[in-house]
Amino acid sequence: MRTVIQRAATLSLLTALISPSLAAPTTAHLDKRYVEERGGITYNVFEHRSTGSKMSFVKNSGICETTPGVNQYSGYLSVGDAMNMWFWFFEARENPKEAPLATWFNGGPGCSSMIGLFQENGPCHFVNNQSTPSLNPYSFNNYANVLYVDQPIGTGFSYGIDDVNSTVTAAPFVWNLLQAFYAHFPEYECRDFGIFTESYGGHYGPEFAHYIQEQNAAIEEGDLEGDKINIVAVGINNGWFDSTIQERAYIDYALNNSYRPLINESVADSLYDIYETKCVPALNECISSGTDEACSYADDTCIGNVDTVIYDSADFGTYDIRVSANTTDPPETYVDYLQRPDVMKAIGAQVTYAECPDAPYYKFAATGDDARSFLETLTKVVQTGISVLLWAGDADFICNWIGNYQVAEAVVYSAQSNFTAAEMVPYTVNGTEKGLFKTADNLSFLKVYEAGHEVPYYQPEVALQAFKQTMMDVAIAST
Repeated sequence: MRTVIQRAATLSLLTALISPSLAAPTTAHLDKRYVEERGGITYNVFEHRSTGSKMSFVKNSGICETTPGVNQYSGYLSVGDAMNMWFWFFEARENPKEAPLATWFNGGPGCSSMIGLFQENGPCHFVNNQSTPSLNPYSFNNYANVLYVDQPIGTGFSYGIDDVNSTVTAAPFVWNLLQAFYAHFPEYECRDFGIFTESYGGHYGPEFAHYIQEQNAAIEEGDLEGDKINIVAVGINNGWFDSTIQERAYIDYALNNSYRPLINESVADSLYDIYETKCVPALNECISSGTDEACSYADDTCIGNVDTVIYDSADFGTYDIRVSANTTDPPETYVDYLQRPDVMKAIGAQVTYAECPDAPYYKFAATGDDARSFLETLTKVVQTGISVLLWAGDADFICNWIGNYQVAEAVVYSAQSNFTAAEMVPYTVNGTEKGLFKTADNLSFLKVYEAGHEVPYYQPEVALQAFKQTMMDVAIAST
């Protein structure tokens, strides 16, 4: 098992590797700003001496966000040698000088956050398979300034050397990006900050939030130079948190969901037995030993003996059981658009867009990261009192709502007994029922009707309302 001492040592080493100057305070006047041309693209460049990183970006490309007066910035944060992390930042459409700041991370691991930007909650989307995007009236930047990040390196437009092989090793790079972002845009330093993510975000969300809180404490104690990040909210839809809970939930959901059974009772009984005799022992060994080999074996064991049997039992979409397995929904129109040379040049992209490349994923697979539970980390985050929303579309299989609900009920915090005792009640948007939810203190759970894996794509009004309420650092509520 990874002890606190081992984890702290690992993070300390990572911080030293990516931010060698953090231990020695520097002064802001050493930061540098200039213009640079690279690959036919003119960038505004900011060198952040405190973290040793360089931010290169283009401003107001005219791509995606075309609302008059709303600024956008897209480009790279360079950390170390040949490590270039892609970001795309959009100011809020309303009151950007006072609006909070939120980040969005897609999952994978190794899938681009351009998925969320163009298919889910960004300023633009593709309607009826049009070849160019139009404005999204339900964009998250209606309310907040939103930063989309492609991580780890090799994902989306990010390129270079990828040293990240787990969720824990990913967190320092994200923190480093935020530090450089604050240094260049100091007006956001004191704003409320939120992390929103999905899918493998069940790993990312808790760990990134917890790491930020740890860094905040170190800054507070004078042990670290940097800007404290005023994190107030975490939102994770259809997340993958804990294999022990969610592997069994695959069987529960396949047998009994809102749409159609994917297996019969006989298959379910067999799978429950296999889960207990093969999957659980392997996961327990992963938990107790913490080795890459044990956790990789556990992941393979559960997938091979439980998941695959369900997939072979019926024709259904992994991310939306209402469609067949070979249906692509949402459409992938945006990929062709982002691969256009004129679009790439306009936004400052140096490499061809790759939505979910294999290389970053296999690094995580080699360490068994998928099988490692982040329920304890999620619990620590909830216990700090910030607003946490776990939500899930009811048509998604891969990170289904039953597993997400059971994870929410397993969070140990001061109001856990109230949360588990509470009944789910209708969640309405302007009087129309869109799901079921419950909340106790700072933890909320929401089951969204008629929604697959990418909830904001299927139910944009619900997503925007839940996002706004959580970013306000309050429990979600019907309107």
